[in-house]
Amino acid sequence: MSAAERAGPPSGHSAEDVADLLPMVRRIVRARVGAHPAAEDLVQETLTRVLAASSTIEPGMLEPYAIVTARNVVATMWRDADRRRRNQHRVLDLSTPDAPETQVVLDEEQSAMATALARLNERERRTLLDHEVKGTDTRTLAERDGSTAGAVAAQLNRTRARLRVEYLIAVEQVDPPTDRCRAVLLALSSGDQRRQREVQAAQHLLECEPCSRLSQPLLERGQQRDDSLRIAVSGDPDIVSARVAARELATRLAFGPTDLTVIATAVSEVCRNIVRFAGSGQVWLELLEAPRRGIQIVARDGGPGIPDVEQALGDGFSTYGGLGLGLPGVRRLMDEFAIASEPGHGTTVTMTKWERTNDE
Repeated sequence: MSAAERAGPPSGHSAEDVADLLPMVRRIVRARVGAHPAAEDLVQETLTRVLAASSTIEPGMLEPYAIVTARNVVATMWRDADRRRRNQHRVLDLSTPDAPETQVVLDEEQSAMATALARLNERERRTLLDHEVKGTDTRTLAERDGSTAGAVAAQLNRTRARLRVEYLIAVEQVDPPTDRCRAVLLALSSGDQRRQREVQAAQHLLECEPCSRLSQPLLERGQQRDDSLRIAVSGDPDIVSARVAARELATRLAFGPTDLTVIATAVSEVCRNIVRFAGSGQVWLELLEAPRRGIQIVARDGGPGIPDVEQALGDGFSTYGGLGLGLPGVRRLMDEFAIASEPGHGTTVTMTKWERTNDE
């Protein structure tokens, strides 16, 4: 991608102008879909389309264009859903049905998460939900609370660590036998080695069987690098998790709201391709420091591969009639994009978004 393309649209509409549309677009989408699971995807899809077209939009027409785009994106989703519903009787589904206990397990996990959230204090819960669900960045949260972005990020990390502990306790239905248990588990969950030494975590795990059992997933998670994540992708919930994780990781750098939306949208798109065409795969997210700061996303699967990569990257090419931008759209969103695919052996997509400098 050229320097001019990375610098954004040549018209009078800046990336910040597009980012300012976020509250309005959210209101329009939620007025039409309510609490639908795809609501945030529709918001991001709208903003991404507006950003891509901003160089051709006349001055003063950005907001009307966004309104029309949001309506069209929502209408497309409902139209596709209605078409699938009307044609469902024509399709013979040979997939293996979910086992009867699947819904029971899902209900138990949802109940455990609700219990864990209830054990957070009001400030922790509000900040976490605003950041994870509403997508509010740390700088905005800091301005609201009279704090700093760094302090908010540190608070979010502590809150996530505590939430993991409370979720494990709830889902495993364990009653910690001592007051020390939660302190030890929290030190493990946060990866705070100094705190682990202070509470003598190693000795406690030898003496406390419940904490020894609960510590395993916390220790396994702690083996990952703090600046990288690996996410297994095999269904819609994993797409949401990957999108949230990418946005969360990217907020550690100086990305603005528009770039955060672009990154999340690109991750959503490559994850949808994994689920639809390969069934399962993995996504690696990593912060880069050299030669400059940015985030790299690598999506890999062992599916059927792409017979003609050049054709798949051509404008107007679509492998399915969904809302996604397709690989050509993802390539335009990111600063660097590469794809390697071999029929019968899978596909690997590597893409990077760099922090913008004052010269760009």
